Amino acid sequence: MPTQQRLRFDQPAQCRTRDQAVEGSHDQAVGLGPGHTKPVLDSAQMRQHREATVREHMEAENAHDFDRCIAAFANPRYEIVATGEVWDGHSGVNTLLQANKKGFPDFLFHPETFHYAPDAVIVEGRFTGTHLGNWRGLPPTGRKVDFRLIIVFLFQGDRMVCERTYFDIGTPLSQVGVARDPNSRAGKIALALNHPIVIGKALVRSMRHRYAGP
Repeated sequence: MPTQQRLRFDQPAQCRTRDQAVEGSHDQAVGLGPGHTKPVLDSAQMRQHREATVREHMEAENAHDFDRCIAAFANPRYEIVATGEVWDGHSGVNTLLQANKKGFPDFLFHPETFHYAPDAVIVEGRFTGTHLGNWRGLPPTGRKVDFRLIIVFLFQGDRMVCERTYFDIGTPLSQVGVARDPNSRAGKIALALNHPIVIGKALVRSMRHRYAGP
């Protein structure tokens, strides 16, 4: 069964632990035997290696070659900050990617800018696709989405261990037609109809402040 859990931001991220387990499984996967000494990369080499790993991962995901995409990880793990979801392990990450492909069969991530931190590669870009399948319980609308996001790829040394994604969930929802800008006329009507008590209390507070005087 795929592993999915709610992300706890009040605790250290699990993707920054498990050093021994990740290192052992990675060494075994690349064919390093016991006692083998791995080359030490300097800072420039490490940056180049990490960026190459991230680019390989993104190219495979855009090609919808999910096995190759997941293989770029030493420890496959996606954290979706907008929803609080964590998808852990090969099965969990594959389930998420397959769900994205089902909802948006032509989805692509367009990387635009790379930034570098001591333990991470940070990529700014855009997600595009056409909503042609069921996505998060929503039937296909045929609408296109195009929204910005930031992805933080976390590393332990030369090993990529986590992808943490930041975006505004309201943007793709509004683009497929299930959410509206609250500042628009249609958005204000929808808010009033869907949340009459909250809106009513807000109006009452506003009126009290208006007539309370200095």
